[in-house]
Amino acid sequence: MKIVVAYSGGLDTSVLLTWLKETYSADVIAYCADVGQGDELDGLEEKALNTGASKCFIGDLRETFARDYIFPMFQANAVYEGRYLLGTSIARPCIAKGMLDVALAEEADAIAHGATGKGNDQVRFELSSASLAPEVEVIAPWRQERFRKQFPGRTEMIAYADAHNIPVQASLKKPYSMDRNLLHISFEAGMLEDPWYDGTTEADREMYVLSVSPEEAPDRPLYLQLLFDKGNVVGFQCEGMDEILSSLEDVNVEGERDGYTLLSPYGIMRVLNTLGGQHGIGRVDIVENRFVGMKSRGIYETPGGTILLAAHRDLETLTMDREAMQLRDSLIPKYAQLVYNGFWFAPERLALQALVTETQQTVTGEVRLKLYKGNIMNAGRRSPLSLYSEDVATMEGGAEEAYNQDDATGFIALNALRLKANSHQKD
Repeated sequence: MKIVVAYSGGLDTSVLLTWLKETYSADVIAYCADVGQGDELDGLEEKALNTGASKCFIGDLRETFARDYIFPMFQANAVYEGRYLLGTSIARPCIAKGMLDVALAEEADAIAHGATGKGNDQVRFELSSASLAPEVEVIAPWRQERFRKQFPGRTEMIAYADAHNIPVQASLKKPYSMDRNLLHISFEAGMLEDPWYDGTTEADREMYVLSVSPEEAPDRPLYLQLLFDKGNVVGFQCEGMDEILSSLEDVNVEGERDGYTLLSPYGIMRVLNTLGGQHGIGRVDIVENRFVGMKSRGIYETPGGTILLAAHRDLETLTMDREAMQLRDSLIPKYAQLVYNGFWFAPERLALQALVTETQQTVTGEVRLKLYKGNIMNAGRRSPLSLYSEDVATMEGGAEEAYNQDDATGFIALNALRLKANSHQKD
């Protein structure tokens, strides 16, 4: 039997790799998707091979993740339950597709993942698999009683790793779990399982990875301008642009337009994460409703995504038709729910995306933002496709031909007609 396992190099997936090989007498291939987790991938291939994998594939999906997953989702302004920017949720279908591509190329019989039976990730992986390659079996050890009996906690996993010479570094004192990608980093479990626990104090400042606290952010605001083309950011300009780009060695400049430095979607996210993190932007502490039915508490850092959402929404106010915007906005909860619940590849999400893409054809222009101590302040927007007319909107005289105020009399009368009729029912 040949199994492709989702592998990160940590305690859980290292134990899982060995357990699968032992339990199923299988040829186990390790797969890790690089979706922007940074130096967490250092030495991963050697570690996987030393743990017993016959092969290790590290898929460079950073650009794919930004272009084909993050950007389409932000065109929809998708926010789950009004607060969560779906950082983990949107990464899972991208990872699943990469793993399935390897499984099919290697003619594997199954894929396996280390998601628990209590969380959302098991659903996201397996619904993606059902959509893309239903013929490939999915093995979920945490839903097998024999696995849970063998590993009721981290103590048993660490002992198993020691007994099998599995090269991992693990500590029983780790107070929380983390999951990082290009869009965000999440913190769950440990002391955070108490929803009254305050994660903003100085005691927990070392927990955060992508951002400084607002208190530690610069006392001077930063003005940032973003250039949009059909709903996607393609360029930026701000003070200190050269220094920012020189610090991001993995970002390549793709050109220049009207003073804007043009970058790929991956480059844009790297820049926005850097600027947002420097100014304490994008931290959120929430209790959310998991798809499986329970509530869970998490703390998230999403600096770049928070900026992207604010800028995108602001430009839409200038360039999108009112009724088109209201229709799209009415679908945001449904779109976000589909992403959160793992239905990225489902026909209904694809249909919604087609509508979203159509609404974005006019979302082209520039947005200016002011970043200051955890805050994003809108400071200007302009577009060659603007629907705003100063002649129509002005409170000054001299443009009566653009808008005849007398017309409002009939408009109000027609809209009042049904209200007057309904008032008789109250008599």
